[in-house]
Amino acid sequence: MSLWIPVTLAAAVFQTLRFMLQKLLSGSRLSVGGATFARFAYSAPLVIGGLLAWSAISGRPIPQVGAHFWIYAAIGGLTQILATVCVVMLFKQRNFAVGITFKKTEVIQTALVGFLILGEGISTAALGAIVIGLVGVLLLSRSPDSQDGWWRQLTGRAPLIGLASGVLFAFSAVTYRGASLEVEAEPVLRAAVTLAAVVGMQFIAMGLWLAWREKGQITAVWRARRTAAWVGLTSLGGSFCWFLAFTLQNAAYVNALGQVEMVLSLLASVLFFREKITGREIGGMALLGLSILILVLVI
Repeated sequence: MSLWIPVTLAAAVFQTLRFMLQKLLSGSRLSVGGATFARFAYSAPLVIGGLLAWSAISGRPIPQVGAHFWIYAAIGGLTQILATVCVVMLFKQRNFAVGITFKKTEVIQTALVGFLILGEGISTAALGAIVIGLVGVLLLSRSPDSQDGWWRQLTGRAPLIGLASGVLFAFSAVTYRGASLEVEAEPVLRAAVTLAAVVGMQFIAMGLWLAWREKGQITAVWRARRTAAWVGLTSLGGSFCWFLAFTLQNAAYVNALGQVEMVLSLLASVLFFREKITGREIGGMALLGLSILILVLVI
């Protein structure tokens, strides 16, 4: 078995746990920005400190990186922050499993982003997979208690936020892979250097934003440390595994295998949050899963 496969599966487990914790935080003590900041506040010191400790103990210098690395890392870090904010906002609109499924449209959107930015062609089979995925989104976009038409539901707040998160996560995945490939080192060290640079920038950016726009949230993140610290730890584990997987394999394949998170989120929604999943929502997730599987087979 290739190393990227178990690494990606581990990343999906960590990420599901992190989103569960962020849902709890955003629903009680923290704002959307505060719940997003928590993942960086408690993971950045560990990542940067660990990398410095490794360098001191091993006697090896931290690899030097160029301008392209910082451009990729900055774009990836910014889009990931915005995508995470979208997901936390989405949790306030729909239930946990559906929120994660909307976020997971990133796999389909990665193909579209690749076509628009890199000029990569889309085959007829891939186009068919995207259409199936859009049908799944249509099913997921309609609230169970709403009498509005399909178009109004599709253009509602929840589906638009979910689709936006998918686009942003697609950009972050591609740019993270680009950044890691700019580091001249073995895969694990590539992932560690890229992760340290990204979370360091994210920690500073989010801290400044909260200090300016949401006064009191930084203190609230500290007061919620018993839960928020676990957000940081699960974020650290998940981010490192994602970065390592992106270093080892094409981002499209990594994101596709990461769809196992859909199953994990469904279990979390039913067993932990005691939320009801309708047959239509299960059908929508199934169609999304089918579209992703076809997309992977034709890549």
